[in-house]
Amino acid sequence: MHEDHAEAVRDVSGEPRPHQNAGHDHDHGSELSEVELRVRALETVLVAKGLVDPAALDAIVETYETKVGPRNGAQVVAHAWSDPAFKARLLEDGAKAIRELGYGGRGGEHIAVVENTAGIHNLVVCTLCSRYPWPVLGLPPVWYKSAPYRSRAVIDPRGVIAEFGVHLPEDTEIRVWDSTSEMRYLVLPMRPAGTEGWSEERLAALVTRDCMIGTGLPLWPDAAQ
Repeated sequence: MHEDHAEAVRDVSGEPRPHQNAGHDHDHGSELSEVELRVRALETVLVAKGLVDPAALDAIVETYETKVGPRNGAQVVAHAWSDPAFKARLLEDGAKAIRELGYGGRGGEHIAVVENTAGIHNLVVCTLCSRYPWPVLGLPPVWYKSAPYRSRAVIDPRGVIAEFGVHLPEDTEIRVWDSTSEMRYLVLPMRPAGTEGWSEERLAALVTRDCMIGTGLPLWPDAAQ
């Protein structure tokens, strides 16, 4: 499944980790919050009156969803790959370490960073709404907010990530982290082999939004050449 698909996915085995329900104050029966519904209604009116170009809005959303935000997260990951001391601080207190690089603000007050290893793969979801670490990932993709992804990521995580093209060994433990208003999560993917001596700029080019959610893996070095 492509990272921009609105359909949800399945897969990721292993025991779901801290599956917390506290901290969500949205209506569980709707995929859109009250604020999101109001924004959509306002957008409809503005477009109907010719005051807003829907194509321009789409371009802005696309920029923050796939470029600006994820680019910040990629810098965080690349720095962690290059600086063991920073990586240790990042895993100990994600939000604090991320602020060292100048990234913070709403949605980034409390961020826990979970590390992928040869035997552990992490997947992030928000089962009751769409909590997301905005300062480092930008706007959440549509599929992240969809009901199918939010439910299946917990029930069948291995199947979900397989639909994104991630196929892991059966003995890989898959941990599912449920974001809440109190805590957002960011995945620290494994550094690709063959990148020894690379600059942080080159390393950041390998880091995708999906690999920081857990529905993808970093690009192969050849892809960044």
